[in-house]
Amino acid sequence: MACPHCAAVWEGARDGDACGRCGTRLHTRKPDSLNRTWAFLIAACMMYIPANLLPVMITRTLFGAQYDTILSGVIYFWVSGAYGLAAIVFIASFLVPLFKLTVLILLAVLAQRGSDWRRPERARLYHIVEIIGRWSMLDVFVVSLLTGLVQIQGFAVIQAGVGIAAFGSVVVLTMLASLSFDPKLNWDSRAAQAAGREEVWADAEQARAARREHDNRGEKPA
Repeated sequence: MACPHCAAVWEGARDGDACGRCGTRLHTRKPDSLNRTWAFLIAACMMYIPANLLPVMITRTLFGAQYDTILSGVIYFWVSGAYGLAAIVFIASFLVPLFKLTVLILLAVLAQRGSDWRRPERARLYHIVEIIGRWSMLDVFVVSLLTGLVQIQGFAVIQAGVGIAAFGSVVVLTMLASLSFDPKLNWDSRAAQAAGREEVWADAEQARAARREHDNRGEKPA
């Protein structure tokens, strides 16, 4: 069994045992994977709406204040002729989070049903979500950079809006959902999932019993 933290492999280790190198609990499967994945996905879906409706950047100049959302920024770049930049922002800030949410919801639903529909393609989709996850913070980086650089009091000041916090929450929550999802569930049937849960529970109970026995031995007087 491999440790998820330090990657050490332990022969004969049981579910719930501690890693001999770093002390991390070892598990054959990610514990409570679907419940945690659904919790993060529901929270991400709730934050996705304000992330696109609330302003992510507020620009204050001598002529007034301008409130920009993600889509208004895309429209501004497109109208200004910066088609490449508009496409990059639209894909990285709008389509990528939506794609990740859709794929993770699809994977979670199919895994919960024990479906055997296109299992190899589902495994590839999960790997794609893991790869593109690190590129979802483009808007956060841009707004943070502009907020630090453009601070000319009395002429132009750029501030981060509430929407950027919601957008960052969506990115973090989808990353947590991806980390919580166990890709092995893509290959399990409903019967295998039930048997696997029973096996995990039995192994965990054995580990707890072994720890109690060890603690009881340590409490006995010499």
